[in-house]
Amino acid sequence: MKNTALVVGVSGITGSNLAQKLIANGWSTYGLARNPTTSLEQLQPIAADLLDEKALALALAGIAPTHVFFTTWMRKDTEAENIRVNSALVRNLLNALSPKKSVQHVALVTGLKHYLGPFDAYAKEGTLPLTPVREEHPRLPLDNFYYAQEDEVYAAAGRDGFSWSVHRPHTVIGKAVGNMMNLGTTLAVYASICKETGRTFSWPGSGAQWNGLSDVTDARILADQMIWAATTPGARDEAFNITNGDVFRWNWLWPQLAEWFGVEYQGFDGTIRPLEQEMARDEERWQQIAGQHGLREPDLLRLASPWHTDLDLGRPIEVMTDMSKSRKLGFTGYQDTRDSFFDLFTQLRQDKIIP
Repeated sequence: MKNTALVVGVSGITGSNLAQKLIANGWSTYGLARNPTTSLEQLQPIAADLLDEKALALALAGIAPTHVFFTTWMRKDTEAENIRVNSALVRNLLNALSPKKSVQHVALVTGLKHYLGPFDAYAKEGTLPLTPVREEHPRLPLDNFYYAQEDEVYAAAGRDGFSWSVHRPHTVIGKAVGNMMNLGTTLAVYASICKETGRTFSWPGSGAQWNGLSDVTDARILADQMIWAATTPGARDEAFNITNGDVFRWNWLWPQLAEWFGVEYQGFDGTIRPLEQEMARDEERWQQIAGQHGLREPDLLRLASPWHTDLDLGRPIEVMTDMSKSRKLGFTGYQDTRDSFFDLFTQLRQDKIIP
């Protein structure tokens, strides 16, 4: 039987890149979101709200996927609310599909907050893991919506008999508009504003991140690992870290990002300069830049997520990710990190997202 994929969160960075890969590999692919993308040829869009159980059941009435790829989440004011809402997203979807008996595998995307803690206790002293982080690290003694989402998948797998995989990327680099965690596009927009205004492209984060080792995850290699795990018997019922496969220091990469945009840069000088403060008054300025250059998205808040970039770049420790588990099982994907950023910047410019 032909594989039929349901990509949940298809309009996001991870979901859109995954859908593109699945279609290229010959999968029949449905994409679910509140406002699913319609720009990808052969994608079958499904508009649905995962919190509306009746409407969700109707939207999925004629669909019997063999593989579910869950790539979405909602941000709330507290971790208790994050847990309540984001566990419901997973539970409602799997409950709606359960009577069909068609699902063979469910893949869930979470991230390194599995090891570093939730938003309200992120990378704080007393909870910091040894790095590089490894899948066998125990859960932190903290409430975390990633854990709640995993538990929903495990419970449904026990009930319905499908296999599962959990994928834990570091910062995901790729194109999406309206995404809540988008470091690559945030830096592209910030550098573009610096270029237009003559401002300095200033490092916003900590000394530990500036000088320490780091890694990131290209959305394309995350998609490759998800498809690999969904189709490899030995990868069933496992959690996997996923990054590009190289490491870098921001004090090496930051000047190269500045050079790509043709702007002056400032490295770490002992002071953290949060990007959320730096860009706090840039919404009107971005509207002007978008109008001058005929850009497609004049709303700065649909492109940049400085709060999330500050979380990543302000951490008090260097953070990198061990990939041994999937390597031993045969996953050999690799992506050069400079190319991840430069490919993204080139695409954003070609698509008239940045000038």
